[in-house]
Amino acid sequence: MTGLAVSTAVRELPPEERPRERLAQLGPEALRDAELIAVLFRTGTRETGAIALADAVLRHFGDLRGLARASIEELQQVKGLGAVKAIEIKAALELGKRLAAHVAKERPRIAGAGDVVRHLMIRYKDCETEKFIALLLNTKNEVLKTIEVSSGGLDSALAMPRDVFRQAIREGASAVVVCHNHPSGDPEPSRDDVALTRRLAESAELLGIRLLDHVIFGDGRHVSLKERNLL
Repeated sequence: MTGLAVSTAVRELPPEERPRERLAQLGPEALRDAELIAVLFRTGTRETGAIALADAVLRHFGDLRGLARASIEELQQVKGLGAVKAIEIKAALELGKRLAAHVAKERPRIAGAGDVVRHLMIRYKDCETEKFIALLLNTKNEVLKTIEVSSGGLDSALAMPRDVFRQAIREGASAVVVCHNHPSGDPEPSRDDVALTRRLAESAELLGIRLLDHVIFGDGRHVSLKERNLL
């Protein structure tokens, strides 16, 4: 950015020098602090462009740390910075603080059918209709996402391989555990359950995704098709 461009209204800059366009093309890390603030402002004042106004704000408070310590009232002491822009700055900086302080929640890890049961059985064992669920796992077998693939009638739920694996591919899952409940309370697998499991295993192999197990929930009981050597 040239010195002349900094004092120019953003709309008058060449597209490749506008902060929003540069952020979209190069990523936010390519922008200076003032340019990122200018993206928040969108517009400047009649006398000062958004980038020049952002530069003035940073000079007034010294750096981002000084800016973060300023109150909304102190921010408005900068010429051209009204209440709306001051609030936008405080909101953006608060998001940054929360992100810095954020500690990711530990994801459940699936090491076997028992972990699947602890994770899902209470939720699904008493359902009056058959629910087919997929646990999407990362390379460490940690749960990325739990999806309900289908909901059937009293006795059956349709689960096509494409429905099971579409979301797995979208989420970048390395492995999948599928499970469903038997509203009858008896978790013994039917012929259809075994046939579906084999179709899912074949599809998973073609897609390069590991199908770790198919677990069926009953009334306080469960069956793992992997443990039954049916997978």
